[in-house]
Amino acid sequence: MCRFLIYKGAEPIRLSNLLTKPQHSIINQSFDSRLRLDRRRPINGDGFGLAYYPTEESPVLTTKKYHSKGAYDLSSDDDISDDESLCLENIDSEVEREEQEVGPSIFKAITPAWNNENLRILAERTKSNLMFAHVRASTYGVLSETNCHPFNYHSITFMHNGGVANFKKVRRRFLNELNDEFFNIVQGSTDSECCFALFVHILHSYGYDPSRSKGKFGSKILRKVMNETISRIKYWTKQANKIVAEEKFKLANDPEFRKKLSYTKIKEIQQSKEEPSMLNFAVTDGESIIVSRYISSKVDEAPSLYFSCGSDFIERKQGEFNMHRVDKKNKMVLVSSEPITFERNDWTAIPTNSLLTILKDQTILLHPIIDEYYQKNPLFIRDSGFSTRKGQMGYIPKDDIVKADGKVIKDNTSDAIKYSNHAQFPTIPPLDSERRDHLI
Repeated sequence: MCRFLIYKGAEPIRLSNLLTKPQHSIINQSFDSRLRLDRRRPINGDGFGLAYYPTEESPVLTTKKYHSKGAYDLSSDDDISDDESLCLENIDSEVEREEQEVGPSIFKAITPAWNNENLRILAERTKSNLMFAHVRASTYGVLSETNCHPFNYHSITFMHNGGVANFKKVRRRFLNELNDEFFNIVQGSTDSECCFALFVHILHSYGYDPSRSKGKFGSKILRKVMNETISRIKYWTKQANKIVAEEKFKLANDPEFRKKLSYTKIKEIQQSKEEPSMLNFAVTDGESIIVSRYISSKVDEAPSLYFSCGSDFIERKQGEFNMHRVDKKNKMVLVSSEPITFERNDWTAIPTNSLLTILKDQTILLHPIIDEYYQKNPLFIRDSGFSTRKGQMGYIPKDDIVKADGKVIKDNTSDAIKYSNHAQFPTIPPLDSERRDHLI
């Protein structure tokens, strides 16, 4: 299925250091995944998307305005004629409109990410301190740019990894829930975009305007809206599964019901299943980020999701990166469906059915989603079978490739540790056990 990657840092990073250069970058994962294997769709070739927020160096945010006679520093009004002032007023209003519309730059394509030269050039020449990236293997919807993540509405950006169970049976409920404004932002046919429209609709219903200037809503509001979005989808999933169960029962036991159905409908009912929804969401307003790892099941494990935090993302050798830490304060945070480095100690598993919050200063918060699917027992190990069959489970990476005397050899002293064995005990390894003393 899909994969996504998030970067937030105090300093801008060159996007190629995240998207293309790492040996296990999200672009390389799309055709050569080492950790999350999907036997149904082994290649994420159904399009990709990139959203990155402008830095303070962006021309839109500079203090200089331009007109036909050159640039003026607006900190001083000296020697500006009336005609020039009028010209500058028009430019001021235009720039003000631009500043009100500050949001992410979006780049999407339906070509495979690994074969897009424009993406490679863009990543090499662009820096940002907040980036969302997504590679797609479609479950719902046709192959089109409108179905590619991330989705954007003014300052808000959203992406999804997973799927709404039996979405065709609840799609009408999604759309009926939306007011006209947010109904019209749904341009594609995916469950993910409907989830995004529902999110901004709920944000608006709580009294916050998603289209307001610069739209900084704060982590508490975004987290509240995310919880409500998951709650409504969870309820509709229950209804959809109930419909599936009833249709299967009638098909097996009611001849009259069967006679009324077309052959296509009969096959659809026979192939439908009662399944949980997998809701790994990510949303940002340009400052705060909320990420969910959720499945509407009390025993199954949600699709894999990891985070990494530190002071710098260093390339030790060509294509080999690791997260460098020098103190407790985070200067950057990465969140990824699948680790983009093979340094096991770089990555921490986000617990199933929880929310990860990244604040403006890169502080990380973890909140459990306490509902009927919450597990009170911290020793309970969820079953990863369902997510694995969907191609949604990754493995904690290990250093299994060792270079000795110029040769590449395999280190078989330790096996890859399956993610679910550690899902309930995510910890950030202490600095002295990270084997990076030579970097400090």
